Amino acid sequence: MELTKLPNIGPELARLLSEVEIRDSEELKELGAEMAFLRLKVREPESCFHKLTALEGAVQGVKKSQLTPERRAELRAFFNGLPRQ
Repeated sequence: MELTKLPNIGPELARLLSEVEIRDSEELKELGAEMAFLRLKVREPESCFHKLTALEGAVQGVKKSQLTPERRAELRAFFNGLPRQ
């Protein structure tokens, strides 16, 4: 499935994902939000927590606002553990 058909993925994020060799929904789901985000951080070091939650929402097929508090906390811990640029 085309990336822009997923929740939270607009044309710009789809373009960035394509640039890091994530070209469709299956590749994104196989990698998972964290690994996809790490690829984006290499390309765009200023990538923020909101982009990470957008990716997770896309993986789950929901708007990022619908992520559970537990999953958001896991993503926050992951994000906060990344080296700062």
